[in-house]
Amino acid sequence: MSILMQAAAAMLAQATPSTAEVAPAAAPAAPAAAPAAPLVDSLAPAANAVGGAAADAQMGFMHFIAQSDMVGKGLFIVLIVMSLVTWYLIVVKAISNMRTRRRSDQFLNTFWNSTSLESVENEMRTHGVNDPFSHLTSHAVHARTHHAKYGATRLEEIGSNGEFVTRTMRKVIDEETAKLENGLTVLASVGSTAPFVGLFGTVWGVYHALVGIGMSEGMTINRIAGPVGEALIMTGLGLAVAIPAVLAYNTFVRSNRVLLARLDAFAHDLFAFLSTGQQVVFPDSKVRSLRRSVPGSKGSE
Repeated sequence: MSILMQAAAAMLAQATPSTAEVAPAAAPAAPAAAPAAPLVDSLAPAANAVGGAAADAQMGFMHFIAQSDMVGKGLFIVLIVMSLVTWYLIVVKAISNMRTRRRSDQFLNTFWNSTSLESVENEMRTHGVNDPFSHLTSHAVHARTHHAKYGATRLEEIGSNGEFVTRTMRKVIDEETAKLENGLTVLASVGSTAPFVGLFGTVWGVYHALVGIGMSEGMTINRIAGPVGEALIMTGLGLAVAIPAVLAYNTFVRSNRVLLARLDAFAHDLFAFLSTGQQVVFPDSKVRSLRRSVPGSKGSE
């Protein structure tokens, strides 16, 4: 019996590890837990950076429009419409002015190289009247012919032939001036009012930003700089709309002034040709008169 008890005790001693053996095994666990604290500290700046980037992503022009009220959205729509109208007028009037200048040069070249006003009339009937100079010539020649044939049949035709032609030419010049100035009022209005519309949007946005800051808990530079910076975008948008309108207005006004000065000078020459005629020297050493030929008579040479 004692032999069996000794054998059982020996087997139990082999199955149970000693305290000295367990202690070395548990010892490496403590160094493994030690690097956990520095790892958490290193991840904290990265988390803050991600949070700051997310906050920056929320700030911007679209965020300002999204959180603005009906007044802010209405001002933004007004500036967009102003910009679209401005660029439409710039493109349309630039193309129109280029076409008018090219056709005017072609007609003036034809006019000064013609031998008589009858040949000019034939040219206008063939190619049509599609520029200010041909329009003026057509009406002036028609007025001269009409007054010489029918006389003063109406109140507006009272006076001499020269007076009637002068009034007709002045009327045509006024019509061409109004046609050239079409759209310039819109450009001038946009150029003068767009900055103030943008400024009003900025003031309105800053007001709402400050109200929101006052109702929030705590005050930091981030809470102030973000909304105020967003509101300032409206001022920049107003300037972006106004600057092209002002530049286009000045360009078109100068172009119209030059064209109308040429038209006025041409009107004086045309009136002289219709009234007295003008001698033109040709390379063949012959002198001809640039005026309407009288039926039954030969052109002067």
